[in-house]
Amino acid sequence: MTSLLPAVASRLFVHTRLASAHPLDGAYASLVRGRSMDFEDLRDYQFGDDVRDVDWKATARHGELLVKRSRARRMHSVVFAVDTGLHMASLSPDERPKFELAILAVGAIGLLAHRHGDDVSVIVGDASGSRRLPARRSEGALELTLRAIRDRARDGSAPSDRAALLESVVGTVKRRSIVVVVAGEEPLDEREDRLLRRLQAQHDVLWVAVRDADPIAPRDAVDARTRWVVPAHLRGDRRVAAEIAERRARDDAERDALLDRLEVSHTELAHADTAVPRILRMLARRPRVRGS
Repeated sequence: MTSLLPAVASRLFVHTRLASAHPLDGAYASLVRGRSMDFEDLRDYQFGDDVRDVDWKATARHGELLVKRSRARRMHSVVFAVDTGLHMASLSPDERPKFELAILAVGAIGLLAHRHGDDVSVIVGDASGSRRLPARRSEGALELTLRAIRDRARDGSAPSDRAALLESVVGTVKRRSIVVVVAGEEPLDEREDRLLRRLQAQHDVLWVAVRDADPIAPRDAVDARTRWVVPAHLRGDRRVAAEIAERRARDDAERDALLDRLEVSHTELAHADTAVPRILRMLARRPRVRGS
């Protein structure tokens, strides 16, 4: 059976020269804002370092910029809530099943968590129910997690149910955690809004939306849930395409405005080649606040 994690790792580390390069560590530091830190040692300043980490006294003594390197005093728990319903079996804009982008998102952030010794657990769910996989700290366990997402999304027949997935997180994740929701691009309804507010009150929540392919692209298009075939005369129709684009832009703005109001970091994934850079940019935009 083909492993999933190596392909994720290659996309993650291709954005830095070395697997241990600082930009990835900096991105993860932004993910786990509030992490308590102990001073460990000094190292040379690298592009992208936070100026607040510069040790100015040591810099003055040595004549070159030196940055304080710290290590965490406590571990964190990263919980992924992944929609594995029928909507995630439909195609993304790069003609791949959307669940492949979900696997890429979970794998990339999960690898960063693993590199820093943090727990990673996953809740997969659809309208038939949810299942939480146990928290682990090994790459082998992360590989099994990615396979579980793939198998449930690929072989399942139940519709997506984001509200039920969020309810499962509310009901089962009691320890304060970093919760990363990976689901479709649709706006949040009132029930999802309420559940997300409850989650954000207790946890640090991020939202990764996986985009749908153009429904009237000039190719055979079939609705993943109803199996309805898009009529041939609509494929590539410019007027219909403009109306769909306008509606999607409104929906995106509505969803993003709500997430911004709740201070939920968010991004959209549409192509495998741009997914990891978009995830890293989302993490880099997060305030780096250190707790005690």
